[in-house]
Amino acid sequence: MLRARCHPLEREFAFGAVRQLFKPLLAAVSDTDRARLLEGSAAATLRALDDAAVPDPPPEAADVTAATLRELDALVSRLSRRQPLLLAVDALQWIDQPSLRWLVHFVGRADRLPVLIAVTTRSAEGRRLDPLCAELVRPANCHTLVVEPLDVDGVGQLVRTLWGAEEPDEAFCAACHAATGGHPLFVRALLHQAQRNGVKPTTEFRDRIPTVTLSTLGGEISHRLCQASDEAVALARALAFLGDRKPPELLAAYCGTGRAVVRSAAEELRSLGLLRADGNPRFTHPVVRDTVLATLSPEELGVGHARAAQVSCLNGRPDEEVAAHLLAAGPVHGSWVLPALRRAATEALRRGAPETAVTYLRSALHQALDESERARVLLELGTAASHYDAALAISCVTGALEGLTDESARSDALGVLAYSLLLSRGSRTDLSSVDRKIAALSERPTSGPGAADRELALRMSALRSWMEFERPSVTGPAPAPSPGADDDLADRTAGERQLLAIRAFHALRAALPAPYVAALTERASVNLPAFSHDLFPLHYFVAQTLLYLDELDTADRLNRHLTREISGRGMELLVSSLTVYRAVLALRRGNIAEALGAAQDAADHASPTGRLPYALTVDTIRIDALLAQGRVEAAENIAATHAVAGQTEVAWERPRFLMSLAALRIAQGELRTGLSLLRECGHHCEALGTVSPAMSPWRSRALAVHLALGDPGAARALAEQELDLARRCRIPRALGVALRAAGTVTDGLRGLDMLAEAVTVLRTTPARLELARACHDFGVALLRRDDKRGARGALRDGLDLAVGCGATALAARLEERLHLAGGRVARSGSQGIRGLTAGEERVCTLAAQGYSNKQIAELLVVSLRTVETHLTGAYRKLGITGRPQLAAAMATTDRCRGGSEPADS
Repeated sequence: MLRARCHPLEREFAFGAVRQLFKPLLAAVSDTDRARLLEGSAAATLRALDDAAVPDPPPEAADVTAATLRELDALVSRLSRRQPLLLAVDALQWIDQPSLRWLVHFVGRADRLPVLIAVTTRSAEGRRLDPLCAELVRPANCHTLVVEPLDVDGVGQLVRTLWGAEEPDEAFCAACHAATGGHPLFVRALLHQAQRNGVKPTTEFRDRIPTVTLSTLGGEISHRLCQASDEAVALARALAFLGDRKPPELLAAYCGTGRAVVRSAAEELRSLGLLRADGNPRFTHPVVRDTVLATLSPEELGVGHARAAQVSCLNGRPDEEVAAHLLAAGPVHGSWVLPALRRAATEALRRGAPETAVTYLRSALHQALDESERARVLLELGTAASHYDAALAISCVTGALEGLTDESARSDALGVLAYSLLLSRGSRTDLSSVDRKIAALSERPTSGPGAADRELALRMSALRSWMEFERPSVTGPAPAPSPGADDDLADRTAGERQLLAIRAFHALRAALPAPYVAALTERASVNLPAFSHDLFPLHYFVAQTLLYLDELDTADRLNRHLTREISGRGMELLVSSLTVYRAVLALRRGNIAEALGAAQDAADHASPTGRLPYALTVDTIRIDALLAQGRVEAAENIAATHAVAGQTEVAWERPRFLMSLAALRIAQGELRTGLSLLRECGHHCEALGTVSPAMSPWRSRALAVHLALGDPGAARALAEQELDLARRCRIPRALGVALRAAGTVTDGLRGLDMLAEAVTVLRTTPARLELARACHDFGVALLRRDDKRGARGALRDGLDLAVGCGATALAARLEERLHLAGGRVARSGSQGIRGLTAGEERVCTLAAQGYSNKQIAELLVVSLRTVETHLTGAYRKLGITGRPQLAAAMATTDRCRGGSEPADS
């Protein structure tokens, strides 16, 4: 077997391929054999094979060539008589002309010799072969074999060769094949690099294959590109910029040529091993793209991306694809650029990628824009940023307001600004200036009684009402509404429904009757539309009103609906807010563990800027829940992160936090500090215009401290105030809490009757923890009157409720009182289904039906951690160790739901 490998640098080297075939053989044989092989043709053959030979003076050139060809034929004939002969010539496209002439000459005269000539060439080179090559490989002379890429089994054989005795895993081999398309050059380079990186041919290393870099192939790829035609190089660059699997018409447009030329260039690149053999053109491996781009200067890269952007835009490619090229190109100008970037931002928002939308719109600001266009882009930028970065949104929209002249656009901007302010605690934005902008737009002269003018006025009125609630120090407290003031409003338009929701909330704060508030809320929220900035603050006020009306099931459905609706839209700030709302709902129900879990989810869901919406509310929930569990030190650790002194700004979150902080100080024995905090809470509520005890029952908490400090007169005065307000607002929870507080400061049967009424009223509400507290106070009052049997019933009911809520501190007090009343305390750890919170029961029901934790989280729209927390708590309460016993436990406890309670012992 004699071999020759042609090289482009040797194409002008006469008989270069012939010398590679025969010189090694002649050099290795003895002088005798060499003389026999060259017998009668020494001169001509030596001239072909050895530049150092000095034969006799040559005859005429034609005779020399003919003689050389004849003697080479004779040499091959002599060799083939010794044994069959294989002449292997690689890369025929680069063979020198004299050697090629001899091969053609010999093939036509060697039919009866045991000689096989095997030549290789790239398929794309066939169209550019000269006549001699065409003669050599014509069908009458040869049989053509097309070498296809390796299949997975072929890759497996290479893996076995490289790793030796180790049997490769099929998945590993498939990953190698997928990464290279089976091209041997890339497969071998990939396997060698993987081996050097310590990779083994096993399943566990399969995922590392796509990350293996083939930088060592850069030189080889560059070498192949240098051999390609200009059309092929242009196509390679087009693919590097536009990406794989692009349609031929797009590639042709980029290259500035026709589709036929692109097809021809693609075949050439495939023959060079740079493109895969299947489908639309794509590189064999990412290293090819990296190599192509590495050959370009920064200026050429910018020009290439700019051309890719323009061609993609003109050919109707997705706007985000166009925008990606524009970002990579640097400054690109043209009338088509701004619309493409804005459309791409809209699409990114639709897909739930607001950060990407912000990037596109920031690039759009670098275009040549007039003032109005710049303002509109800033508004779009602020709207996108409001999904995840309220501070950025405030900055952008504030800038947009300076240039917007259209009233509708200014209204939209103020809506986004108000929404962002709501979710941006600690913002330094001058709220008074925002209020002035809202007032200016709401007080402008209208062009007539048209629907658009009226809707704009309603919209501005809604935003001012939000401002009055959010920062009353800016606008002053809102005037108290009166029944019937909403008669001028229907519920047909968004503006009307916004004002109805706001009036309902103001009526709630003013302690107007609950049926009136509920009717307004229902009119505002029937068929509640999807969330959008131009509807703000409709959903916000509906949710707040439902919460304090104690319509917790309706509020929970609204929360789930909104969570599902914005899922995948990238509205991180709103997702965090809805998680906080879920925690508030859980705490209002008395589900302590669920409230803590949801609050932690919200804390973990902080925005990319690190600022958590409603951070004060989250910590208020955590303090209340931890105190209910008796974890005073943990509650103090949270409270310590919030400075109390020196904060004079009135905000709606602060009174609620002050009540929780007061409860913490009272639990620590600092009664006067706690009372001072409760009084401050009252001052804040007065500044906010909030009198309803449903929203801020600070009086009932303060009276207990007055009583402990020996001031029953002040306690009774507060009790009367809260009870009067509770009867006015007619919200059962507020009335029950007020009755319980009044009962504790009222002597005799009247006080006992108040406590009994509190228990009765609270049983109709979802306020299980408040009911447990009322049962405790009622039981203690009965115990003082020596009614131990009645006390045991009340205290046992309270204990069951407290344990079910996870309120361990209250449960411990109830157990102590129950023991004093002569009752038997049930062994903890087997509370049954009565001890499950609503969240735990929902999770357990689905788990018992066979749903996985992940499926339950998706169905209930909660985090996986919340599901795990609920299951852990439920296992403890049901006295089981895990899922295998859950179905039976749930079935057993379901059967026991209707059973009677055991009699007192």
